[in-house]
Amino acid sequence: MAKIDKSKFTKEEIKQLFRKKQVEKNEKRKLKYDIQPLPTKPPEYNVLCLKHGTKYGSNYVNTLYSMVTKNLDLPFKFFCLTEDPTDLHANINILPLPKLNRASGWWYKPYIFSKDIPINGTILYLDLDIVITSKIDRLFNFYPGKYCILRDFTRAMRPSWEKYNSSVIKFEKGNLSHVWEKFQKEHTTIVRKFFGDQDYLYDETKDTATYFPDKWILSWKWEVRRNKQFANGGTKGNRKFAVIENVRAPEDCCIAVFHGDPNPHNCEDPYIIEKWK
Repeated sequence: MAKIDKSKFTKEEIKQLFRKKQVEKNEKRKLKYDIQPLPTKPPEYNVLCLKHGTKYGSNYVNTLYSMVTKNLDLPFKFFCLTEDPTDLHANINILPLPKLNRASGWWYKPYIFSKDIPINGTILYLDLDIVITSKIDRLFNFYPGKYCILRDFTRAMRPSWEKYNSSVIKFEKGNLSHVWEKFQKEHTTIVRKFFGDQDYLYDETKDTATYFPDKWILSWKWEVRRNKQFANGGTKGNRKFAVIENVRAPEDCCIAVFHGDPNPHNCEDPYIIEKWK
């Protein structure tokens, strides 16, 4: 602003002009010196599964990847923790299994909580024996940043049941690192004490998890079907249902879990054949 000619203005007008000039000066100084906030880093979404041994082949991992791709609209990376990456889809990121003495199968699962696992951001862990029935974005968006898990399906018989089922877990990388650190130090005692990883996880983290809504993740055998009997002649791990049922998962359900028998590839219900691919 040019110098004010005081002869042309009243004292009050001169005061107002000086105030205006000072405001403009302050605004210029603010624009020049204010530190602008850095852009917020977008969240990172990751899906992780575990394949160990021969119980589930590469087709189970590839099918899970296919189902996630069709049912997750958020940008994501897909990881498989395994000792054998043979025939896995090229877009699947392979992570080597940690070394464990006298432990196998689900006892590798505590490693997913390691602070050293080479994944950044939010991790959605999924077991291989599940069928995704609708969009799973809600699992990431449910209580962002919180550790979330589902109630074990014993709830079908005992509604007040509070223990975990570890088929679906959401957490932030490294936030539960004590689970893995303790397992490394005391794995022999832990394997003897607990039936499986989810019992150990419940003992270490009870009262800290937020449960996913029961209706989002259902037991296909106990909570969706009516007939739960197996066909005659089957052996454990290869049994089929005695009756094929033309049932569908409820609208609110996004994952059907196949705990125990049958495995998804042995389920002949049309809805599962439609979704498991």
